[in-house]
Amino acid sequence: MAFNAAKMVDAMTRSQVEVPSGVGSGVMLDVFQGFVHELRAAGLPVSMTENLDAMRAVELVPLTDRDSLREVLAATLVKHFRHRAAFDTAFDVYFALYSGGVSPESDGEEGELGEGEEAGGVPGQQGSGGSGEGMGNEELAEMLLSALMNMDREQMRQLAAMAVSRFAGMEPGRPVGGTYYLYRTLRQLDYDALAGRMAQRAAEQAGDEGEPEDPLGSRFQREEFEARLREFRDLVEAEIRRRLVADRGVGAMARTLRKPLPEDVDFMHASREEMAQLQNAIEPLTRALAARLAQRRRRRNRGHLDFRATVRHSLSYGGVPAEPKFKHPRPSKPDIMVVADISGSVASFARFTLQFVYAMAGQFSKVRSWVFIDGIDEVTRHFSESDEITEAIHRVNTEADVVWVDGHSDYGHAFDVFHDRHLHEITSKTSIILLGDARNNYHASQAWVLKELRQKARRLFWLNPEPRGYWDTGDSIVSDYGIHCDGVYECRNLRQLERFVAAVVEA
Repeated sequence: MAFNAAKMVDAMTRSQVEVPSGVGSGVMLDVFQGFVHELRAAGLPVSMTENLDAMRAVELVPLTDRDSLREVLAATLVKHFRHRAAFDTAFDVYFALYSGGVSPESDGEEGELGEGEEAGGVPGQQGSGGSGEGMGNEELAEMLLSALMNMDREQMRQLAAMAVSRFAGMEPGRPVGGTYYLYRTLRQLDYDALAGRMAQRAAEQAGDEGEPEDPLGSRFQREEFEARLREFRDLVEAEIRRRLVADRGVGAMARTLRKPLPEDVDFMHASREEMAQLQNAIEPLTRALAARLAQRRRRRNRGHLDFRATVRHSLSYGGVPAEPKFKHPRPSKPDIMVVADISGSVASFARFTLQFVYAMAGQFSKVRSWVFIDGIDEVTRHFSESDEITEAIHRVNTEADVVWVDGHSDYGHAFDVFHDRHLHEITSKTSIILLGDARNNYHASQAWVLKELRQKARRLFWLNPEPRGYWDTGDSIVSDYGIHCDGVYECRNLRQLERFVAAVVEA
């Protein structure tokens, strides 16, 4: 790290690099190094070389230009677009005290809000001059409306700091999250009604009460006002974050706001937004699986020696068979069967697996899928007849006949029915993927079914969404099934699914 530090200090001392006033190069070096360590703690793969590249890159932008600094560091430190959200969160925390001309050493004696003055005072302190003492709430609201209509970003930033000082009620040392302070501030500003007030003010300024309403123009105007309000909300959130960082410390705030990367999100506990991100990542994964399998087939299936082609080609070498020719058989795409548990204990995982099956169906020529609880039903038709994944999943959940007795998981009965109906359809080209937690509610396992499936199929895999430490506890009988599989994989997140795909391809 000595070379890295030397490069950073050198960057700080160059004339073209502008360090925020009151902030030494050593302080900024600590900030940059802490920022890189936080990225690694969040899961981003930042190597030493990339760290050095980032330090060289900051020579090209002034450190007071927050947006340029963010983009330069992102270009050198972020490898995948899915990691950008984690990067932005860490950046906002570590550089919160160095935004908009704010220095951590500001004394909080700015006085009343004026042109080019800082409104927030000392981060974490209340009642500073920037709180707009002597100004009523109605006057503050009118100033905010005027700033939004004129899109005066500097005044919006100052008003955001003033609103936080007045309405957030922040107390040093109080263990309250920033979301609570954001809610209090926006509620006092009547944030939800601001868009309507902006539209009313725009109509008054235009003076077109007698003109017929233009639906398209009104829509564009509404979207523009909503974008301005989102920008103001971000300014309020940034001001709250700056004060929390000053009060609690950078490290503590970084740990509080740290979220798992999309590839590390647990399928069983993913939110709606996280599931949407995972859905976007599934199709590239299945395309990679299809491409790798096709490449492996081309590499391994060289076929038998083509004697006639070899002799014919040898004429160019004077009759010497220097380049043997082979009969390349036409490679067939794999025959895949997917059998997934969709019971309540794995409901979130089931939704993800159905999305995975839907994506696989678009990449392979023959993918058949079944879902089960205590009964089992083939749902291949739902995926082939639906153009949207949401429609396909809705049809599976509403039309599939998966309840035999009481709707509680019974792997043994479901596997037994699958054996009776479809064993004759399994060939030496068939790969079977079973998905579920193997919690059988103490019913008979019928593990012999998997033994016979394995004898006829090419490969048999099991993906389990539970942590490995929970396997074979309670009513879990994953080992009873696992002894008949080519592999049993813990599959709780996208990263583990990618490892499974890699293992299948390399096997």
